[in-house]
Amino acid sequence: MARCFPFSSSVGQSTPTVSSKPSPTWEIKEEAPGPSATWIPPSSPPRTQGQKRKHSDWIPTGTQDRWAVKGMFGLKMQLKRRRMSPVRPEDHKAFNRLLEDPVIQNFLAWDRKLQVSDKYLLAMVIAYFARAGRPSWQYKRLHFFLALYLANDMEEDRQGPKHDMFAFLYGQDHTQRVKFQWLRAQLFRAIGWKAWVTREECEEIQAYQPEHWVWKRDRSLLQ
Repeated sequence: MARCFPFSSSVGQSTPTVSSKPSPTWEIKEEAPGPSATWIPPSSPPRTQGQKRKHSDWIPTGTQDRWAVKGMFGLKMQLKRRRMSPVRPEDHKAFNRLLEDPVIQNFLAWDRKLQVSDKYLLAMVIAYFARAGRPSWQYKRLHFFLALYLANDMEEDRQGPKHDMFAFLYGQDHTQRVKFQWLRAQLFRAIGWKAWVTREECEEIQAYQPEHWVWKRDRSLLQ
């Protein structure tokens, strides 16, 4: 949230001089601070390849803003509100810890064609962790798959590869799928129904650890 500080001024003993020049005026322009919270897909996809955009116990968090000078136009200064990423270092820490889970490692190794776990979908997992706002130590294997499943709901048309996550989580026990879908709905609710993650946000998340091996999971590099 932007905080305004008044200009400091010293009061002299002499009589102030009245100037005939007009005082500068300030014009504030607000821009959308973050992703859309509606179910209507925005016009620009966050990915290089075209996919569809659809639209507990978890604690949603808000998005912070800051102000920056956009430009000077004569005596007018125009300001714009810039979005500050809500992703915390502990969200990256939780994600990196979960990547050491042998079940998650086997799942990522299985998805050699990156159908359900390319670098953008994995960046969305971190974004959802940040929006849910849990302490990093609370995230478990199930939370990883819930977030990745929801990311695929937003980005992908193919249902088969996404449903293969159940085999890694529950094996042949199909009775757990209903509970998984209920928990997925709880995650959706916990992030304030804001499952849309822009390409810019994904790239900001990847830039936190640009040399991380997981960001090499790029579909455009597949032969």
